[in-house]
Amino acid sequence: MTASDCPDRIERSIRINGTRDKVWRALTDAGQFGAWFGADLSGNAFVPGQRVRGPMTVPGYEHLFFDAVTERVEPQELMSFRWHPYSGDPGSDYAGEQPTLVTFTLQDLPGEGILLTVVESGFALIPAHRRANAFASHEGGWDAQLNNIATHVANDVLR
Repeated sequence: MTASDCPDRIERSIRINGTRDKVWRALTDAGQFGAWFGADLSGNAFVPGQRVRGPMTVPGYEHLFFDAVTERVEPQELMSFRWHPYSGDPGSDYAGEQPTLVTFTLQDLPGEGILLTVVESGFALIPAHRRANAFASHEGGWDAQLNNIATHVANDVLR
């Protein structure tokens, strides 16, 4: 895939067997989010306008940081943040780049369960030399992360 034919957004959904409250806590409590996402976010909170930052805990990625600014929090419905995707090159300055927007929404499903959807948009604004790699990395990454949160909720590790 080249930068010119790279889509602008990724959208993924997963059915999670759990209550809306449990899914919401796993998503918006920074410590719980970090547990399934693979980052130490202790001491952080998802508050609109506030930065959430902590080291990654996934083996081989400990030199990277989860670093995002919370955009919106609509209790039990929607949480979003902005970040710089695929920003692991320590020699690059991402401050001048437009971050992508990551939005999570919850929807009740018939019977039991919650449909959790994540949309990451804004890839068209990433510099061409990084765009295709950023998109490819996050395309597979969101599949894995949605499975992680579903497992986290299913294992009832929420405090």
